[in-house]
Amino acid sequence: MHTKEIETIAQREPAGAKIGAADPAAGDGSTLDPIALEAIELNLEASLRVYTDHHFFTWTQGLLQNLIRHELLICVLRNGDNKQSQVDSFSTAQADPGLFSRLYREDASLAEKLVEEWEAHNFQPVVLDAEKNAIFADSALARAVNRLGASTIIMHGTHDSHARMVSLFLFACRGKDTDASLLRRVEMLAPFLHAAWVRTKISLSAKAGKSEAHPSERDLLTLRELEVLKWVCQGKSNIEIGIILGISPLTVKNHVQGILRRLNVQNRTQAVGKAINLNILKC
Repeated sequence: MHTKEIETIAQREPAGAKIGAADPAAGDGSTLDPIALEAIELNLEASLRVYTDHHFFTWTQGLLQNLIRHELLICVLRNGDNKQSQVDSFSTAQADPGLFSRLYREDASLAEKLVEEWEAHNFQPVVLDAEKNAIFADSALARAVNRLGASTIIMHGTHDSHARMVSLFLFACRGKDTDASLLRRVEMLAPFLHAAWVRTKISLSAKAGKSEAHPSERDLLTLRELEVLKWVCQGKSNIEIGIILGISPLTVKNHVQGILRRLNVQNRTQAVGKAINLNILKC
């Protein structure tokens, strides 16, 4: 998709400039500047290269942050005609993002109300105050989100021809400055989020059927690196890990640096979070 085509889409009159808890005084968001348009094009292209959980994590917690800054992304996918849904969470701010998936699945009432809220807003992006919204604020999920320092939930997804939710994406963000431009970006990117995330599910199914066709994501790290990362997850320092494993702190440091490079992350917390997301580490 070329920038000119994206600009044509971006300059349409929005169906609702302010939705949910958005601030009515914010800008109208009717146009996107050239830098934003270029960032959107880069993200759309990046989404087309997503085929695994590793790809999806790297995209949403990396390049996508330039457009939609968030502490946590919760992805919900309805399983056909069943009421049960697949739920995944992605974050570099939390060592175990799977916690949020579990909290969402365990609170069926909250999940149903969130979908109803999105439907009530004609399937447009919805903004919720994570601290005060009547639907969200009293839930265990809200308390976990607040501990991340996030105070706003931006919610959008995709639906089928029968007006039934197919997928739903919840961005937990810091601050409450949510303007129409941000909501427009969420609206534009939701279909690509959906397509990319669904592809990861197809890839996982293919791997389950042909386990020898592709190397396991566990091969991203050596056995020694996984051993080191397990102790990093337990909060151990390089000196403590060295004592436990019978190696020098410098060797531990070298292993940690290798882990960061292999996982393409910036720090130890991100490494643990990503390894858990990839199911190569259990703390």
